[in-house]
Amino acid sequence: MVPLAEILRPTSLDNYIGQQHLVGKGAVLRTLIDSGRIPSMIFWGPPGIGKTTLAMIISKTLNRPFYTLSAISSGVKEVREVIEKAKAEEGAVLFIDEIHRFSKSQQDSLLGAVERGIVTLIGATTENPSFEVISALLSRCQVYVLKNFGEAEMRQLLDAAIQHYASSGREVQVREPEALFRISGGDARKLLNAIELVVNNATESPVIIDNAHTTQVIQQNLAFYDKQGEMHYDIISAFIKSMRGSDPNAAVYYLARMIDGGEDPLFIARRMLIFASEDIGNSNPNALLLANACFDAVNKIGYPECRIILSQCCIYLANSSKSNSTYLAIDNALGLVRQTGDLPVPLHIRNAPTKLMKEMGYKDGYKYAHDYQGNFVDQEFMPDAIRGVKLYEPGHNPREDDTRRTLQGRWKGKYGY
Repeated sequence: MVPLAEILRPTSLDNYIGQQHLVGKGAVLRTLIDSGRIPSMIFWGPPGIGKTTLAMIISKTLNRPFYTLSAISSGVKEVREVIEKAKAEEGAVLFIDEIHRFSKSQQDSLLGAVERGIVTLIGATTENPSFEVISALLSRCQVYVLKNFGEAEMRQLLDAAIQHYASSGREVQVREPEALFRISGGDARKLLNAIELVVNNATESPVIIDNAHTTQVIQQNLAFYDKQGEMHYDIISAFIKSMRGSDPNAAVYYLARMIDGGEDPLFIARRMLIFASEDIGNSNPNALLLANACFDAVNKIGYPECRIILSQCCIYLANSSKSNSTYLAIDNALGLVRQTGDLPVPLHIRNAPTKLMKEMGYKDGYKYAHDYQGNFVDQEFMPDAIRGVKLYEPGHNPREDDTRRTLQGRWKGKYGY
């Protein structure tokens, strides 16, 4: 039986749902497709948002030969076989799903064919390509970011599913779609799997979909619902949230789920490295040091021994005090920069390497902190237009409470400390 997600897979840009920032009228990728000349590219985004479908549509629209490989099951041998076939054809498209799982040697095997134009590479990844794709290959590709579906796109998918069932003689009425949307989390495949599961488990006619029934059916048939393996993303989410919630028992449980499932240990270590800064930060700076050491050690050792190192780091991070103050500070600062633009740096803290700059007043009035008691002197560092704007608010934990008291003593009410 053909899955609903496959039945409803679009075959042209006209019925492709979502990613209008890329394929909408006048958008960058749509313009390239319309021109008939596309570069090698990497689609970066969460699962179930149309990366594979978009690659297939591009190939069909341009009437190009289309080859597809999965990085999970393919190696250098399979890559070379495809490249040999592509040499006899013009403009072949090679789509590699989960390209972030390719090793360096596997990615190296693509370079020559991409460089000479034997194949146009389209890679799909859920991981940041800056970390997972070698620089030589990355420099030969355009990176396009695809986004989760919003409610409008999910409603379009829901309507398409209802119309499909109607055309096959089965009436489906959706009274409450919220549970479907919540369960799918912006993932089109999950949404369609959920709809299919609820409809197939219904005996009444018409089929009535509401929140309570949807939740019950999905919970009773979780293995079928997750047949594409997207629980991988649910497990890493639960892992992060358990550490954030300071529950070492739940955190190490989800760690074990990932290890037992064969998850890449560097993927786990990288997530903990991000977590150490985003969720712990300056409440315990040692967390970042330990997470970085964990990443390095895991890279050197690998399974099975690295499970112990992952466990040590996971439990330490879960038990640590928490603060997202530095995460919020940089987001606040970026928002201010985008709002106010490139404000002029005050003259007294500008560099003055030339005589002309000195004559223009660069560095005039600058106070060298080390010439003052406590290595601190009150002076203005912000541009005039944003004087006194506070971007960093210390978290509420012993270490940052000390930081707050220090700031209050230094700045005497400035910035609201």
